[in-house]
Order: sequence, then structure tokens, then C-alpha cells
Amino acid sequence: MLWRKFNGESITLPIKTAVEEMIESEAFKGNKLKVCIGTDSQVKGNETEFATVIVFLREGRGGFMFIHNETTRIKYSIKERMLVEVSKSIEIAYELCDLFTIYDVDMEVHADINTNPQFKSNEALREATGYILGMGFAFKAKPEAFASSCCANRMVN
Repeated sequence: MLWRKFNGESITLPIKTAVEEMIESEAFKGNKLKVCIGTDSQVKGNETEFATVIVFLREGRGGFMFIHNETTRIKYSIKERMLVEVSKSIEIAYELCDLFTIYDVDMEVHADINTNPQFKSNEALREATGYILGMGFAFKAKPEAFASSCCANRMVN
């Protein structure tokens, strides 16, 4: 899985190692971190592009993110696509969650699913909420889910 920084610089280390080094570096600088993980997608013709982000928020001092893009030709219904987004976020959250426990970093999973029943993405809300909370993660949906609806959304070309 290839990850990069917002400036386009490739992350050559395994993502878990890169995240741990970043947590240690920020702690050394005296920064308290919170991490938000989210995924968004966009359908373009026969392809669906997914962008997953790990957003690091420095308490009172801005933030930065790591980004992973992936493209597939699988056709999804809107509900399936929302649940695939959630599963991609959970996959990376699960891989990293022990680091967040060790370093006392709060973490949330953000889902680009609308809480308003008038929107089609809302069809996936109940399943996504159960999935994320069942894994033991804190959860945010739109409009509070900025990691997926703003950050990841900007990374889907």
C-alpha cells in the first residue's frame, strides 16, 4: 500500500512505522495529537477511486495528513460504496490502533455518510455505525466527519 504526504512526498516506510515516527516526533516537539481516519470515493466512468487519509491534528497548532489512493473497476451501489469506504478506514485504524493506545493518542473514524435521511448515502448509516462502533472506535458522520468529507474528498482526483 503506497502512502504519501500532502506535499506529494512518498512515504517509503511501512505505514505503521511512519505513523509511529510521526507520533514520537510530534511528542518530542510538545504537540498533543488527535488522529482522524477517513475515506472518500468518486466514480469516474468505469472506475471508482478511493482516497484514504490519516489526519493528524496538533492541539491548537494545525495539522497534516498521510494519503493513500486506490482505483478499482468494481461497480458498487451507493450503499456498497459507502460501506467499502468505511471498511478501508477501519482497516487502517485497526492496523494502527495499538500505537494510539501506547502513545495515548485519541482516534476517530470518519464516514462520508450523511445523517440526513434525504441523502442516498444515509442508506448505509446504520450498518456503518454498527461496524465502526463494534470495532471499538469513536465515530463521526457528516457533517462532523471532516477527514472523509473534506480531506479525503480533496484527494480523490
